[in-house]
Amino acid sequence: MGSLVLDQVRAAQESTVLLMTQFSQLPLAASLQERLAAAHFVTPTQVQAATIPPALEGKDVLATAQTGTGKTLAFLLPVMEQLLRNPPQGVRALILTPTRELAMQIVAQYEQVRARAMAPAALLVGGLSERPQMEALRRGAALVVATPGRLEDFLERRMINLGNVKALVLDEADRMLDIGFLPAIRRIVSVLPKDRQTLCYSATMPAEVAKLARESMRNPVQLACGSATRPVAAVELRAFEVADAEKLHLLQHLLGKETGRCLIFTRTKYGTERLAKALMRKGFTATMIHGGRSQSQRSAALAGFQRGQHQVLVATDVAARGIHVQDVAHVFNYDFPETNDDFVHRAGRTGRAGAEGISSSFVSGAQVRDLQRLERELGISVKRVKAHGLPAPPPASPEPERQLAAIAPLRPPLKSRIRGQKSPHGRPHRHAAYVGR
Repeated sequence: MGSLVLDQVRAAQESTVLLMTQFSQLPLAASLQERLAAAHFVTPTQVQAATIPPALEGKDVLATAQTGTGKTLAFLLPVMEQLLRNPPQGVRALILTPTRELAMQIVAQYEQVRARAMAPAALLVGGLSERPQMEALRRGAALVVATPGRLEDFLERRMINLGNVKALVLDEADRMLDIGFLPAIRRIVSVLPKDRQTLCYSATMPAEVAKLARESMRNPVQLACGSATRPVAAVELRAFEVADAEKLHLLQHLLGKETGRCLIFTRTKYGTERLAKALMRKGFTATMIHGGRSQSQRSAALAGFQRGQHQVLVATDVAARGIHVQDVAHVFNYDFPETNDDFVHRAGRTGRAGAEGISSSFVSGAQVRDLQRLERELGISVKRVKAHGLPAPPPASPEPERQLAAIAPLRPPLKSRIRGQKSPHGRPHRHAAYVGR
C-alpha cells in the first residue's frame, strides 16, 4: 500500500477544503441535501471536507482524525449516496464499530439524515434483544451497523448474508483492535465481496491498524486530518495536584462552578458507582456508565445526559469511545488515565466540532511524574492550577473505632462470643456450627 508523503497529504487536504466549503457543494442526491439542510449541517469539518469527495468517487479512504471531528457523517454520507444510486439487494453496506453506544449513535445520525426512500438501518449489537435486530434484517435493511462479536455470531448461525456488500466502514479501528476484535474482523472481511469500497477511520495509526488496512483495502487515499495523537487546541488542559483523600472535595468545588455538562472518568466500575452516588448525595444531578451496567441502564444514563436531565456523567474508559455528546463543557480525569491514548480520547469528549472545552486531571504522588512524561511524549503543555478560594473540607467523622465503642454493648452478643470458641477439650464449641446459619 503506497503511502502519500506528508506534503502530498497536506496539499490534498488544502485543495479539497478550498473546493468544498459547504455541504451544498457536494454531488449528493436532492433528498440527502434536503435532510442535511433540515438538520442544519452547513459547513463541513476538516475531516469531512477532506474525505467525503474521494469517498464519493468510489475510492478507498484511510483517515486518521481526532475524536469529535465529525468522522461519523464523513463516512455516512458516501455510503448513503451509494445506497440511493444503486437499488438495494439485501445488505449493501456494513459499518463495524467497537461499542454498543457508538453503534447506536451512528444509527441515530443515519436516521437524522436518512431520506424517505431509504430503509432504516439494522443495529446488530450484544446486550440487546435479538428479535428487533432480526426483524430489521427481514424488513430489508440495506445498511447494517454492528459490533464485530454480534455480527460474527449472526454469521455463524447463518442469520445474515453479506454476499452483496459494496461498502465496508471500519470505524474507530484502533479501538476495535485494542478490545481484541482483530480476529473477528478478519473473519468478517474474508466473507465480503472483494469488489467493494472500504473506508477506515481511526484516531491513531498503530502498526496493527496499518497492517489491517493493507489486507483489506485497495490503494486507499490516505489522509491525516490534524494531529490524532494530541488533544485539539480548543481544549484547555489543566492539572490539579491533590491528595486522594481530597479529590472528592475538590471535584465538588469545581462542579459547583460549572453550568454545562460535565463528564468524569474513573478507572474501575466500583469507583464509578461510588463517585456517582457520592455526588448524588451532595445534590448533583449525576448518572453513570460502566461495563457492569445493563444496556438499558447505560442507554437511559446516556440519554438523560444528552437531554440535560443529568449535568454529570461518571464513566469508565470502557465506555469512553461510545460517548458522543455535543456541548460537554468540562472533562475530569478523576483517576489519571493509564495511557496517552486514553488521555487524548478522554479530552476528545469536549471541544468537539470547533467548540471550546476544558479537560482537568487530578494527580498525586507518582502520577505527577506520569503527567510530566505524558507532556513530553505528546508534545503538549498542561497548565497547573491551584483551586483558589477552595472552602475548607467538612470536619472528619469520628474514627470508626470511637463510633463503634460509643454504641457497642458492654458484652458482645451470644453468637459473637460462641463463634470460633473451643471447648475445654480443644475442639470447636458444639454450637459453633450453627452460628449465623
